[in-house]
Amino acid sequence: MRLFNFRFHTLALLLLYLMGLRTGWADDPRPLVLGVFPYVTARQIVEIYHPVAKALEIKLQRRVRLFTARDFTAFAERTRKGEYDILLTAPHLVWLARQEVGYLPLLKYDLSIYGLLVVKSDSPFKDLEDLRGRTIATPDSISLVALAGKAEMAARGLRDKIDYASKDATTHINAAMQVINGRVDGAMLAQQTYNLMRPELRQQLRVLAGTPPLPSLMYLTHPRLPITEVQSIRTALLDFSASPDEQARKHYSANGAIEPIDDAMFPAIRPYALSAQEMLRQTK
Repeated sequence: MRLFNFRFHTLALLLLYLMGLRTGWADDPRPLVLGVFPYVTARQIVEIYHPVAKALEIKLQRRVRLFTARDFTAFAERTRKGEYDILLTAPHLVWLARQEVGYLPLLKYDLSIYGLLVVKSDSPFKDLEDLRGRTIATPDSISLVALAGKAEMAARGLRDKIDYASKDATTHINAAMQVINGRVDGAMLAQQTYNLMRPELRQQLRVLAGTPPLPSLMYLTHPRLPITEVQSIRTALLDFSASPDEQARKHYSANGAIEPIDDAMFPAIRPYALSAQEMLRQTK
């Protein structure tokens, strides 16, 4: 318990420090909360999205606090409760946030997401069929990568819980580590997470298969925000994406440029959204 408390308070202090929260804005309203989908560790979220939050602070002249959750299910529940003023989440959860809470889809990253199925680099597996009867780790079961990965395997004749066993490892990195540590035969994770892994870990893995391209993370705003503030948030994010600033360039070179959302993409992700919705209902 002491170790947990220490880590919790250390993370809280890290967030406060990196966010550079200022007390000079005497007439500030309450801080805006930017909630980021926990697809990587909390530390990595701070590193990746601190420049975004800072750009929003400068444009809005209002404090912006960066938050995530311990896992995908907790994040989805906090979204449902409307705890985030600005939301950055996966596209199938965008569908739920819009339907259930009234969040307004705003912008998205233009870099597509790819789900990967990895095995240990020295394993004998050559194709998906070799994983029949084996165990595959996934990130949280409601993640788009897990849902799309299982759909891809089913299309190739491998059905979850029938032709192979799946193990929920909670996060993308945990799923990969299950393979490295020899606890499972394969793992599904996002290509972005795979690319963020330390080289000495990544070289212990081999990509066996992948999903078709999937839409990337999307920004939304809560319906309680006034339209003028929503417009300012949109402008701030687009300006940040076009900025020549070194931190901004580093951010969008890794995540993609920020662009408007095309509603035509939502019908294709609706099945994943409905699957996630049913899973979330079962956890209550």
